[in-house]
Amino acid sequence: MLSRLLRSLAGLLFLLGILALALFASAGTLNFWLAWLYLAVFASCVILITGYLVAYDRRLLESRLNVGPAAETQRFQRVIQSLASLFFLGLFIVPGLDHRFHWSHVPPVLSLLSDGIVALSLFIVFLVFQENSFTSAIIEVSSEQRVVSTGLYGVVRHPMYSGAMLSLIFTPLALGTWVGIPFALPVIFVIVARLLNEEIFLEGRLSGYADYRRRVRYRLIPFIW
Repeated sequence: MLSRLLRSLAGLLFLLGILALALFASAGTLNFWLAWLYLAVFASCVILITGYLVAYDRRLLESRLNVGPAAETQRFQRVIQSLASLFFLGLFIVPGLDHRFHWSHVPPVLSLLSDGIVALSLFIVFLVFQENSFTSAIIEVSSEQRVVSTGLYGVVRHPMYSGAMLSLIFTPLALGTWVGIPFALPVIFVIVARLLNEEIFLEGRLSGYADYRRRVRYRLIPFIW
């Protein structure tokens, strides 16, 4: 258990270090309170989720540690993950540049509300983890895996991606930029490509998934798609 916890914390610290470098290096200053607040909100939520997994679902925690393009078993997904990582980094470089060059102005209250929505998106991820212990960081099907159709899975087929998309849209506003919002679109397109490929993979390998697709019509957004 201790090794899993240490690996989780090391992974979080590495991610926070990358995000902080992208934000503050592009901003050219550490005097960027919106960035500090965002990182604090993000880190707090992830630490709480990790604590839950350590206490109640260590198998899922272990599967979530196997992450990144190199961990994927399919070449298409390795490409998708690489593109997602690249585009995701841009979401933090652009707000830093905006802070440096004052391209746009977001009212502080809107940034604070956006931080709240980012926290909500991570709460959605937490609910997904509570409901589905097979939410691996890579696309795979384990021998004991079953279709989960309860909770948020009864509303959309990919609720974790829905939460991620919500976070992507509001991260630029939380960091004080309008200019950065369009940079969320490439990441969203990558997520859509990933989930479409994932559905093909699961339908061919996970018993009952084809029926689940017929029963739950929407992939990401209720009543829309």
